[in-house]
Amino acid sequence: MSSPSYESELVRAGARAEGLFGRSVHFVRLYPLGAAGAVIMTVFVLAAVFAELITANGPLATNASRSLAAPGADYWLGADVMGRDLYSRIVYGARISLAVGIGSTVLGCLLGVVIGLASGYLGGWFDLVTQRIMDILQALPLLVLALVFAAALGPSLQNTIIAISIPLIPTVARVIRSNTLALREQAFVEAANAIGMSEWRIAARHILPNTVAPLIVLATAQFAAAILTEASLSFLGLGIPEPHPSWGRMLSESAAEYMRRAPWLVIFPGLAISLVVFGINLLGDALRDMLDPRQRG
Repeated sequence: MSSPSYESELVRAGARAEGLFGRSVHFVRLYPLGAAGAVIMTVFVLAAVFAELITANGPLATNASRSLAAPGADYWLGADVMGRDLYSRIVYGARISLAVGIGSTVLGCLLGVVIGLASGYLGGWFDLVTQRIMDILQALPLLVLALVFAAALGPSLQNTIIAISIPLIPTVARVIRSNTLALREQAFVEAANAIGMSEWRIAARHILPNTVAPLIVLATAQFAAAILTEASLSFLGLGIPEPHPSWGRMLSESAAEYMRRAPWLVIFPGLAISLVVFGINLLGDALRDMLDPRQRG
């Protein structure tokens, strides 16, 4: 016979599973486009994680006899000028794009949250100096500023993440600062001050949790922008260097010389970039509608 504790654990596990399924169905019904975006992103994430299992050829394996081979049974999406399997390179390229997107978004958001929280809560000369620095960073478009830092740091995966994360900081810092300025006047902050809590403890425990919802929505937009920026940097030769398979570099190698002879070299990498950004934007719009009360009916 099973023990009562074991049966209670099974009941709780079943309730959690039923609750998760119910919430998923509710999300699909309310936000079908957001659910479609989540499916697209899930496909790309699973492809990146299990790339070895779903590809027959390595992304760097060359075959000169199959140079510019058209899509077929051997190469589902065709081959490039060096005879490399385009399908494998796109699947492995998902790892690069997602790694750069996640890394730069997390780093940019973390630094932006710290700067925005400190600037909004402390105020005074610190807020003045910080906001002028943010103005300088926001004076240039995201891609231009990323180009500057990528050219200064050099082409590599780590440097690309850093180069893209720096232009993301001002937007996050401004959003967190504006929320902090509104929250620090609330009664619960005054009560925490009255009982003698330190400023950093109030900021971390009472103000920061109330900025999570807009931060999640902003992070999805930053994630899509980071992937597009990485593709642009790689296209210009300042992003991920060879031999790593990058979607932007695939376009750079094929767009000018082989567009008419082998259009699949441009179509499929471009389609991968478009789909992943489209999926992120759909999911981000759904999260905005779900987390922002002003967007609800």
